[in-house]
Amino acid sequence: MPAGSNPMPPIVPPDLVVRGKRVVTPAGERPAAIHIRGGVIEAIAGPSDIPAGAAVHDAGDLVVMPALVDTHVHINEPGRTEWEGFSTATRAAAAGGITTLVEMPLNSIPATTTAAAYREKLAAAASKLWVDVGFWGGVVPGNASELRPLWDAGVFGFKCFLAPSGVEEFACVREADLRAALPELAALGAPLLAHSEVPGPIEAASNSVAKSGASPRQYSTWLASRPREAENEAIALLLHLARRFQARLHIVHLSSSDAVAALREAKASGLAATVETCPHYLTFAAEEVPGGATQFKCAPPIRERENREKLWEALADGTIDLIATDHSPCPPTMKLAEEGDFLRAWGGIASLQLSLPAVWTEARRRGYAVPRVAAWMCGGPARLAGIEKHKGAIVVGCDADFVIWNPDAAFRVDPAQLHHRHKLTPYAGRELKGVVQTTFLRGRKVFDRGEFSATPIGQALHRGGA
Repeated sequence: MPAGSNPMPPIVPPDLVVRGKRVVTPAGERPAAIHIRGGVIEAIAGPSDIPAGAAVHDAGDLVVMPALVDTHVHINEPGRTEWEGFSTATRAAAAGGITTLVEMPLNSIPATTTAAAYREKLAAAASKLWVDVGFWGGVVPGNASELRPLWDAGVFGFKCFLAPSGVEEFACVREADLRAALPELAALGAPLLAHSEVPGPIEAASNSVAKSGASPRQYSTWLASRPREAENEAIALLLHLARRFQARLHIVHLSSSDAVAALREAKASGLAATVETCPHYLTFAAEEVPGGATQFKCAPPIRERENREKLWEALADGTIDLIATDHSPCPPTMKLAEEGDFLRAWGGIASLQLSLPAVWTEARRRGYAVPRVAAWMCGGPARLAGIEKHKGAIVVGCDADFVIWNPDAAFRVDPAQLHHRHKLTPYAGRELKGVVQTTFLRGRKVFDRGEFSATPIGQALHRGGA
């Protein structure tokens, strides 16, 4: 070395390299080595590009995919922690390959409809998160003045119901309420997430069902009481108002395939609208639901086989943008299993831990490849929440959040192996494809072969600071 020259600083290896033959990036699936530093993806290199001294996790032939982002989850804490809770929900998420949840503003008490309630939510979540969690605010009658404070506090957008939600602290909105809220949401650039059923067709159908004397133990009775018209009319109203106020609109848990044409046309016209559906609408069919099996009850309902296939077609052509679980558990007694009464049982499906294998099983059957599933369950939800620069993709600069899983392995759903607070699920006993082996959150294992990290390392996410 010449006199007076400075020695080259030593090359510091990355904190970790995750290597695999099937790494899913936006460009497709390929062999790669992902270099991680400080919990963030620093580089995506060839599979043999391993710096000296670097720790390596070799996934071999397993799929290395972005960890899932689930933007439709009911955790119910504070106030109804006996229904779920942050600790159990986030452990189930980690076991299912999900590292980011965005929680709905109900069914907690208080509902997240004010900035003060949002602060209570954050306090309740402290030290309990095994994965990262963000929050939606709520639009209810009379809270238009609360929307900006909630947005400024860090919620990612706002949820409303156009039909009764089932809990008194989260009232449904009418058209006048939407007309009061949408100008404010448009000014903020905040999305409105809508449970899209209007009461009129539901009330008419319910009265007709009551007069018919149809057995409440038959799933067909529940299906008849929640007709497609309730969804179709709600979506038509929402599209009209979103266009009128130039607001961002997101249709949650689309069930009625009748509405697909209107949604496709609205999106083609340039309306800022996105659409989700759920694993249960893509898996089950009304004709197959056994009598009295109230674990299948949700609203809007699981519909017929032909409807299910049209939802898959809408996913394929991009009309439906993403898949989220609408994980909505409750104590098993509320499902009235002994009575099997679909009309009186609580509606909601518990599936958080099972979403990846449930969707993959059906996607694979229809000829879709792993990168399509990643687009629907990772990238799409991240874009909805505005966190795509940090979550939902294996790209340089994103958080090192991965799920390593075996798409060829099958298992039969054993409720005892689920980490949700309550184990009742319509997937019980069903054979699914796709076994999650390891989940990384910001480069650290939070779940590995049935075991969790020693302590929870998840964080509360805030808009603008995910």
